[in-house]
Amino acid sequence: MLPPCHTSALLLVLMALVVAGAEQSEERSCDVIGDESSESQMERALLKKLEPLSHMRFNVTVEKGKTENYIYHFRVCREVNSTSHDFGGLVQVDRQNGKTTVIGRINETQVFNGSDWIMLIYKGGDSYGRHCSGEKRRAVIMISCKRGVTASSFSIISEEREKEQECFYLFEMDSSVACPAENSHLSVGSILLITFVSLIAVYIIGGFLYQRLVVGAKGMEQIPHFAFWQDLGNLVADGCDFVCRSKPRNAPAAYRGVGDDQLGEESEERDDHLLPM
Repeated sequence: MLPPCHTSALLLVLMALVVAGAEQSEERSCDVIGDESSESQMERALLKKLEPLSHMRFNVTVEKGKTENYIYHFRVCREVNSTSHDFGGLVQVDRQNGKTTVIGRINETQVFNGSDWIMLIYKGGDSYGRHCSGEKRRAVIMISCKRGVTASSFSIISEEREKEQECFYLFEMDSSVACPAENSHLSVGSILLITFVSLIAVYIIGGFLYQRLVVGAKGMEQIPHFAFWQDLGNLVADGCDFVCRSKPRNAPAAYRGVGDDQLGEESEERDDHLLPM
């Protein structure tokens, strides 16, 4: 049996190994530039919105003649190579000599958005050599809205390295995470219309079943309150006839023809002399 002191030491070593393994298995995520307390609610919300992309890896190859042949590896808020512990979120690999250059690091992240896009910026990359006054590289990734697509079309647009300062690599990709939330709320008018149509449907179907199954009505009598709707239809027809009639019903004729009424009047005038005095 091992002495108690040796057993305690062995347990401490095992606990240390377990803690170290847990730390290595947990991948680092984006750390916005500045103190943690200074992060805005908008930045936290955007980083949370980008979480569905964190498990994906993106690659793009660029060939410029015989001198430049690179492949770029990119992850959203995760290290491209977690074993190197260099915080590299976007890495350039020279396919000719295998040299790896960190373009931007996730521990120096900036993030902001517009109506249908999210801009993710990794700063603190490896320093330029002969370009941009030797400043550190920076990666700018424009994530544009494309509904129905988790992520696609990762590509490099340009590398701005001919300036003295503020040089950057510009990339773009499409993703549904950058899309605004769809407004599915119904207007008040739509709600009232749906409610009205639903009540009408319940009235007609329920009344029809009651008339048919309970009252035992047949034919048109199965329509609920059929007599009321029939009278209402007659009243509406009479009202329309009254309002839409082109002239009053008792209006005199525009001309006088030779009719029986005129003949009758003339005959009475001719017989006046026959009456007794």
